[in-house]
Amino acid sequence: MLKIISFKICPFVQRVTAALNAKNIPYKIEYISLKNKPEWFLDIAPNGQVPVLITESGTALFESDAIIEYIEDEFGAIEPQITNEQRAKDRAWSYLATKNYLLQCGTMASKEEAIFKQKSAKLIAEFAKVEQQLSTDSKFFKSNNLSNVDIAWLPLLYRAAIVKAHTGCDFLCGLPKMQKWQTSLLNSGAAKHTTSDDFEALFIDLYLTNTYLGNGEKELSANDCDQVHCC
Repeated sequence: MLKIISFKICPFVQRVTAALNAKNIPYKIEYISLKNKPEWFLDIAPNGQVPVLITESGTALFESDAIIEYIEDEFGAIEPQITNEQRAKDRAWSYLATKNYLLQCGTMASKEEAIFKQKSAKLIAEFAKVEQQLSTDSKFFKSNNLSNVDIAWLPLLYRAAIVKAHTGCDFLCGLPKMQKWQTSLLNSGAAKHTTSDDFEALFIDLYLTNTYLGNGEKELSANDCDQVHCC
């Protein structure tokens, strides 16, 4: 059975587990602390980062992009009938998603208003690029069928939904197609079983406690849209 080495709130790991779930591929998962990385982990992960996927033959694969491509090559693509051109476009939009994982994390972790405003503006600008690509007629990124692009953007949209639920701050404010896509993707069950049972509690502790977003004295509502770049 495949094995995933993970950190519990890592968006890169969620992308991999979502891809495995979408193909109904069984796997087991082991969590480590990134503050105290075990030597055996550093021996198999040259970049010192999660996720790492251990194949059934015992080979350790690192970097989420490479792992996603391995899953496609080994178990078949989610969309096997698309052209090579479309597959390349899908990979490009997927890569764009992963480039924004750390931007979103940095935005949510911001403790000062000025830094939050600066980073959230960049994050929302990236979301606005996707808004231009989405169709009002499709449930997901490009059709009514789940694709690798949806899987790649899932961690971003999932975390944005948690932030909105707990703070009222909507990073998708003014982006109706993004909001519709987020709803469709989360309602599809694509996020189910892609994170640990205590993910939301850990997420809140890290990003919504002692941060600008978690500041109870500041109401992040629609009235503050111009100031904090989110509704």
